[in-house]
Amino acid sequence: MQLSSLSFVLPMYNEKDNIEKMVAATLCLGHKVAREVEVVIVDDASTDGSGDIADRLAELHPEVRVVHHPVNRKLGGAIRTGFASASKDYVLYMDSDLPIDMAEVPPAVELLNSADMVIGYRLNRAEGPRRAFISWVYNRMIRALFGLNVRDVNFSFKLFRRRILDSVRLRSEGSFIDAEFLIETTRAGYRINQHGFNYYPRVAGVSTLSGTGVIVKILREMAVYMLGRGSGNPAGIRMEPAKAELKVPAGQEAGRAER
Repeated sequence: MQLSSLSFVLPMYNEKDNIEKMVAATLCLGHKVAREVEVVIVDDASTDGSGDIADRLAELHPEVRVVHHPVNRKLGGAIRTGFASASKDYVLYMDSDLPIDMAEVPPAVELLNSADMVIGYRLNRAEGPRRAFISWVYNRMIRALFGLNVRDVNFSFKLFRRRILDSVRLRSEGSFIDAEFLIETTRAGYRINQHGFNYYPRVAGVSTLSGTGVIVKILREMAVYMLGRGSGNPAGIRMEPAKAELKVPAGQEAGRAER
């Protein structure tokens, strides 16, 4: 299956040792599976110089654009900005630390023939026991509370038709964003397929996704969502990310940083 056009959305915080490899991998994959490609890097106020590296990559590759957050907004805020900046017909959201082998992606693209979204799940648990247990508990909480029967809510591979973004409203700033997105997508009637990937833990940088603060924020945003989900949020409302700075190299047309 050859996609008409594809936007990669890469939220990034302190990934100086990973972002260059990630961009090279996404460009290689993108030109194999789509006729037009863009890579949207959302620099979530990195402090390790990875924002400068991303800007340099944008100068080298016309497909790359960088959106800079002036303050750190966590995963949800970065994803919302990236989604709002994506302009192609299909969108693929992934973490910036090379969690999978890109050679495994083309079979997942084929699953779009029978679905509006394809999400990944781990075929192996190449992570510590604490994070594996937290993930196991969290996935079962999401199934019990929201009826969302997916294998791995937070796995950072979500490939979807961009039109979905016109039918959902995303408000989470933290890591509940993944669950919120899938819940809203299914409530809007879109079809989801799942595809297994071999998972590769990061070899550089530090993950904070299983930290106590992150877990507390997830539970808080989950509670807020549960209280508000019965208010009848209308479909068709576009996402409303906070303002972000968009840097575009000379010769490139600026994309939309917000809606």
